[in-house]
Amino acid sequence: MPRTIKVACAQTGSVESENMLSSVPTAVKMIEQAAEKGAKIITFCELFMSPFFPNRLVEDNDHFFTEPDGPVLAPILAAAKKHAIALVLPFGERANTGNYNSALIVNSSGKILGTYRKTHIPAYFPNEKAGGTGSYEKFYFTPGGSLPVFDVDGVRIGVQICNDRLYPEGSRVLALSGAEIIFMPIAYSVYANPEHRNSIWELAIRSRAFENGVYVVAANKVGVEGVRRHLGRSMIVDPTGMKMAEASNETEELLIQDLDLDAVSASRKKFPWWRDRRPELYGPIAQG
Repeated sequence: MPRTIKVACAQTGSVESENMLSSVPTAVKMIEQAAEKGAKIITFCELFMSPFFPNRLVEDNDHFFTEPDGPVLAPILAAAKKHAIALVLPFGERANTGNYNSALIVNSSGKILGTYRKTHIPAYFPNEKAGGTGSYEKFYFTPGGSLPVFDVDGVRIGVQICNDRLYPEGSRVLALSGAEIIFMPIAYSVYANPEHRNSIWELAIRSRAFENGVYVVAANKVGVEGVRRHLGRSMIVDPTGMKMAEASNETEELLIQDLDLDAVSASRKKFPWWRDRRPELYGPIAQG
């Protein structure tokens, strides 16, 4: 019997308020729309509930973080449970061991399966050109220490958050661990070089899908926040690296796509990456 799942990819817009509760209505509305269209799982963008605060240094930043069971996420979790839709829910996580750039994984029954914490934390200093903003994530976030795969209602998924996608090792580990879909919450902007940033946007996303024989669902933020312009162009890519759906670079949008999970094993037979791998040669990658 064919295995299929309908996924939703929520491209959310710019956020002005630093009160994360202000973004709850948008999230709930997109969950409702996704459920109405038959989607069984939805992902949102990286840190979508606040302005992208890591592009500057802010000493008073505690309000950008919350606990998974806190009041900020509660109405979103309730909406997803009501509509029986699973969630990949990015948020700034406050924990005893530090603050993390995280995504909460929740099944369609509302059960929290776990949390993925971004592992590759960047620091890009401001470009002097107009629109050139920095990324000071290393000042805000503790890096995660694992690459878990979650069984969400019978589908094996992994998560890579934004900068993680540029390191192929993480996606490869997820694929080797059985992931069929890799969700990528992203907050990618054009910085001060829109032509270059626009042209390279899809390279890593499509490469991670093709080289691992997995679906990639990449949700990127869209719109202008101060001098920072998020690119949008969220996309869903099949296991052969071909784009199945792509959002615009201008407005909020909800992508809905049916995924044939049998295509994962089919692509790996057509492109036998696993058969021809040479792990005994890859030691230097792990050694750094």
